Amino acid sequence: MKALPITISVIAMAALFAACSDQKKDSHSSQSEENLQPTAEVQKSLTPDSVIQDLVDGNLSFASGQIAGPNIEARREAATAGQFPKAYVLSCVDSRVPVEQVFNQGIGDIFVGRVAGNIETAEQLGSMEFAAAVAGVKVIMVLGHEACGAVKGAADSVELENLTTLLEQIQPAISQVQGHEGEKTSKNEAFINDLIEQNVAKTVSDIRQRSEVLAKLEKEGKLKILGGVYSLETGQVTLLN
Repeated sequence: MKALPITISVIAMAALFAACSDQKKDSHSSQSEENLQPTAEVQKSLTPDSVIQDLVDGNLSFASGQIAGPNIEARREAATAGQFPKAYVLSCVDSRVPVEQVFNQGIGDIFVGRVAGNIETAEQLGSMEFAAAVAGVKVIMVLGHEACGAVKGAADSVELENLTTLLEQIQPAISQVQGHEGEKTSKNEAFINDLIEQNVAKTVSDIRQRSEVLAKLEKEGKLKILGGVYSLETGQVTLLN
């Protein structure tokens, strides 16, 4: 078989390369558009329940190792036009809990507030009020996690300058944990696990009591406030009743 003349071979290869490039470009564009953060129209169409389901589905993807591509460049560019996030997650500062990744979210999807022990400081409450009443989020989630050092510190009555004041805000949850034998310290794993959940539940309750703005939005069905606990071992978030 005779080889094609070099000019024809080059033209053929160039055409093939162009076709492949166009196909990749189209695929990238489609993927970027599909995974961009919410627009004002999309945010308006969301409900608290649909956002909770999205977070649950995202967490299942994370826990199974099936994380979607972040499309960082496209998302960063789109974010310059404004933000229309769907949720606010109040998390502990623990470095083992990467909140956006835990829920498989990207740039512009969620607000994240972090403080040791995931407690509702005045600054966090003000940020939540901005997120819900101004920026339009549909969900506020308090996210605790396994082996929380702040909760353990509160149980052990740790004192360390400004940390002392912070841990004192977790102390009331300790008295609300019932039905445990043995000492109520970090050495009692079963007690600490229940205390972590109780601390999340107390924070959720405190948010409603301390913010009329958020409580009103929830009563109107425009917002849901809930809690969850992240498992360091499995990567899964368990929602609390």
